[in-house]
Amino acid sequence: MRLILGHNFYNSNIPSGENQVFEIENDLLIKNGNTVENFTRSSDELTAKGWVGTIQGALSSAWNPWMAKSILNKISDFQPDIVHFHNTFPLISPSVFHAIGKRSARVLTLHNYRLFCPAAIPMRNGKVCTKCLDKHSPLPAMIHGCYRNSRIATLPLSVGVGLHRILDTWKNEVDAFIALSNFQRELMASAGLPREKIHVKPNFYPGNPVVIPWVERENYVIFAGRLTAEKGVINLLRAWQAWGPAAPELRLVGDGELRSELENMAIGLPIRFLGRLTPKETQAQIASSRLLVLASECLETFGLVVVEAFAHGTPVAVSNLGPLPSIVEHGQNGFIFEPSDPVSLLCEVRAAWERPKLLEHAAQGARRAFEDKYTEEANYASLIDIYKQAMEVSRDR
Repeated sequence: MRLILGHNFYNSNIPSGENQVFEIENDLLIKNGNTVENFTRSSDELTAKGWVGTIQGALSSAWNPWMAKSILNKISDFQPDIVHFHNTFPLISPSVFHAIGKRSARVLTLHNYRLFCPAAIPMRNGKVCTKCLDKHSPLPAMIHGCYRNSRIATLPLSVGVGLHRILDTWKNEVDAFIALSNFQRELMASAGLPREKIHVKPNFYPGNPVVIPWVERENYVIFAGRLTAEKGVINLLRAWQAWGPAAPELRLVGDGELRSELENMAIGLPIRFLGRLTPKETQAQIASSRLLVLASECLETFGLVVVEAFAHGTPVAVSNLGPLPSIVEHGQNGFIFEPSDPVSLLCEVRAAWERPKLLEHAAQGARRAFEDKYTEEANYASLIDIYKQAMEVSRDR
C-alpha cells in the first residue's frame, strides 16, 4: 500500500504523545512492507519567528492555501492510496482534505477534541466542559477565552471550528476517522462527526519488552506526563501530603508550569522530580516501578502512558473519567479512583500498595492486557482494515 503520513509536530520543548504515535505508526507501516512518504511541518518554525510566528500560526490554522497546494504536488508525484493525517494544527490546516478530494482516501486520527473544541482539551476553570461539543458551536469557547485564557488567542481557533462546520469538512472531506476509544467515538459522534466513519483503534506499544520480575522492582510509584493542571498533579501531591512520610517514593517524570508549586508541596515528603527524560529513560522508570498513577482531570482521548505501563507489566491507577475506566479494570490490571479527589486517590492507591499480592496480581493482568489488545501486530491489522474501509468510502464518493 502507498501512503502519505501527515503531521504537524508540536514544539520540541513540549513532550507530545501525538508526535510519538505518528513516529511509531510510521515505523510500523514501513516495517510491514508499505511504501510511505511523510508530509510534515513543525510548530518550532513558528516559535523561531516570535510574534510574527504567532500571527502566522493564527492565520494558518483554519485554512492554509499553500499547504493545500503542497499536498496536491505531493500526491501528483507519489500517487498514494491513502493520505493519513495525525495533526494539522496550526500550519497544515484542514484545507488539505479539500485539496485531496477524490485523488486518494483521506484518514484523520483524533488525538484530541480540536475539531469541535477550540482549546482541544474540553476543560474550563479546572473542570470538564463540553459546551462547544454539546451546542455544536464554538461560541462558548469564544465567550470564555478557553484557549490560553485569551479571547484573542481563541478567536482564530473558533473561526476554524465554525468554518469547517459550515463547509461540512468533517462530513464530506474525510473518509475515515480513527478514535482512540469508544468513549471518544461516542462523544465526537454526538458533536457532529458521521458515526459510521469513526473507527476505534487504540494506541499501542511497539515491540515486546522484557518484563522486570516483580521481586526485582524498586519500591516506588511513578507519574509520567506534563506537570499541568489537567493532569491532576496537584491532587496527586495532596494525596501524598495526607499519606505523609510513610508513603512510598513518588517519582515524577516530566516538566511543566506547575513544577515550582509542586516542589514546594513536596518538601519533607518522599517525592523526586526527575524532569524531562527521553522516551527510553521514561520507559525504564516505568518498567522498574510497582505502580503508575494517571490522575487526569480532563477527558483524555486514551492515555498512551497506560499502554507503556501495561507493556512493561506495571499496573496503573487512573481517575474514573473519560475512557480511562474502560481501559483499566479495577483490581485486575490497575485501580480506579474518583477524579479531582485526593482522598479517593489516597484510599485506592494506599489500599493497593499495602496489599502486595493484589498489586502483583494487577501487574500480571497489566501484561496480559497488553498482549491481548495493545501489541503492534494487533494494531497493524486494525489500521490496515480501517485503510481498506476508507478506500471503499472514497471509491463510492
